[in-house]
Amino acid sequence: MSKSAEEALEDLAQYANVAVHSTSALAGEVGAAAAEDDEIRKEKDLEVLRRKPGLRPLPAADLGGSVRMTPWDVLHTLARAISLARRGAARGLAEHWGSLKYSLALNGSPTSYMGLSAEGRDTADYYKALQSGELGVGFALALGERILSRRYPDHAVSIVPADTVLRAGWALNSRDKGTTVGYRYRPQYFAEVWQPGEPSRVFPVVSRGNHGKASDSHGQLADASVYIDGVHIGIHNETPGLIFSTRLPLDESLTVHAPNADGTDGWLSGTDTFPLGNLDERLRDEARPPGIHPPADDGEGTPVEPGVHVTPELSGWFQQVLARTSAAGLTAFAGDGNSTAPYLTTRQGSRRFSADMAHAATDSVQDAACTLLGIPFVGTDHVFRLNGTRVEAFSGVHAGLFTHLSRGRLQQYRNDVHALRTKWPADTWDEEWNGPVSIHQDGSVLAMHLLP
Repeated sequence: MSKSAEEALEDLAQYANVAVHSTSALAGEVGAAAAEDDEIRKEKDLEVLRRKPGLRPLPAADLGGSVRMTPWDVLHTLARAISLARRGAARGLAEHWGSLKYSLALNGSPTSYMGLSAEGRDTADYYKALQSGELGVGFALALGERILSRRYPDHAVSIVPADTVLRAGWALNSRDKGTTVGYRYRPQYFAEVWQPGEPSRVFPVVSRGNHGKASDSHGQLADASVYIDGVHIGIHNETPGLIFSTRLPLDESLTVHAPNADGTDGWLSGTDTFPLGNLDERLRDEARPPGIHPPADDGEGTPVEPGVHVTPELSGWFQQVLARTSAAGLTAFAGDGNSTAPYLTTRQGSRRFSADMAHAATDSVQDAACTLLGIPFVGTDHVFRLNGTRVEAFSGVHAGLFTHLSRGRLQQYRNDVHALRTKWPADTWDEEWNGPVSIHQDGSVLAMHLLP
């Protein structure tokens, strides 16, 4: 029997345990899956792909014992991740509403582990790859943010789509103007760990998902070890990273498999030539040469490897691109195309957020305001039916922080949001709003309630 809309909303706000598997045995299984894939490629006379070496289990301190999340927080994380996704006919300002199709897909309780609901299992029968891939992103990024916040408690964490960031400096395919990178293996996201005005550290992130056996996750993580190595930041082969495979079986709780990719660099410190930039300054597309540059061997040059290399002299510029892309994702999440476009370069898709590019019935407009858990937010709303009952979803940004973003004051936004990062309420339900609420450290909110 399907849940009522009222029950569904209550379930979205319920904390549940999320199983995380990160052990030496897992790292060994991933290594074995990678070796098997390499052998298959050799037998087929295909190039053996470069992989991130030295996968290890996550330190216990990263997880802090049990991991607990609400389904609504996972959907909020997914929505923020895809707000600049450049996919589908939505393409204007409504990408993030795609996360709401999973409003009935997850369940759990404070005494159990999270897994697929009956509705989620039914959906998986028809849309397995889509469901596991997108929910995998939600769980991976929510867990990744938690891990990095524990490692760097004095820093904020921003997660941005990697391709959107990279397009500011490199042509990724034939549609982009310039010499193309010519290498399709890239991380999906970058997690930037930052403090205002200080060097930040960047962790490439790759997410996978499946509805199968644990061995399927081993193969997915072996595949992810190729993609995570497609971008080097700083010293060659010293970029840390996070890779995840979320297993969503139909008959038991879900598990996030998460080996750790170590590295000593990933720092964006700036140089005299490219200092840590003025974040409020608009950017233009650059034509950076593609390729990863290994260190010289005995004074002799080494062949350039395929991929993208953010060398130290580019680190100040790259930090600026990360910050402005993150800001674009926030203003798009709030439905404000006029504020989104200036934060992006042409190749990053600034034109997509102009009014003349919106598609009928897929646009969203920043014209709504709402007070949630006592905090004023501005953003956009969306009305749809949940099991036949009309509901309203609201996505937005803290009103004061949004004012900074809409007026191009990105540095001031970062100063303020960093100071607020530990002060947001942890409540998952607003009694007056009468629905689930999720507030993230970046000042964004996602909320939903029944309509009369």
